[in-house]
Amino acid sequence: MTGQVRTVDGRVAGRRGQATRQKLLDCLSEMLSSSPYRDVKVIDVARRAGTSPATFYQYFPDVEGAVLEIAEQMAAEGATLTSLLEGRSWVGKAGWQTAQDLVDGFLEFWRKNDAILRVVDLGAAEGDKRFYKIRMKILNSVTNSLSEAVKELQAKGRVDKDVSPGALAGSLVAMLASVSSHQKGFQSWGVKQAELKPNLALLVHLGITGKKPTK
Repeated sequence: MTGQVRTVDGRVAGRRGQATRQKLLDCLSEMLSSSPYRDVKVIDVARRAGTSPATFYQYFPDVEGAVLEIAEQMAAEGATLTSLLEGRSWVGKAGWQTAQDLVDGFLEFWRKNDAILRVVDLGAAEGDKRFYKIRMKILNSVTNSLSEAVKELQAKGRVDKDVSPGALAGSLVAMLASVSSHQKGFQSWGVKQAELKPNLALLVHLGITGKKPTK
């Protein structure tokens, strides 16, 4: 945890206070994995963390405020998905590896943060701008990186000039996010994880390069 952590009334939290605050966030994260977001109550989070509702309210105005804090931390981690594209090639076997690594990164990120991402998606779908901005923070950086990759391929004559880099990249990222959030659904259709990854990577590679991958 970096920087100063403050209580709701503006006081700087000490080391013990920071630890208590983080424990409350950790317990809330665990509860979101098994309970609907709106069923989680302050008293239940506090009890699970071994403290009191009064202590909870020292750090967060309500459950939603704490959820937003978890979501912001998660979004900061999600921004690192762009590292999967930095300095990577989309040509030949290297391009196929890039597509696979990007798919692996998305699937793993969504599995790890499934509970909070469901809350973010719900809030964004309901028109809450705070949750919408968090969702876009995760997706925008990857979209921009893919868009730049398409532009570079166009400059080299490898992708048709009529292709819109932004529209293509945005569509692929939306697909990745949707599929990643629906992994359990694929399993119910009899699609194994080992089958999902290469087929999703194939779609990404075809989308970016317009060609079948060199394996």
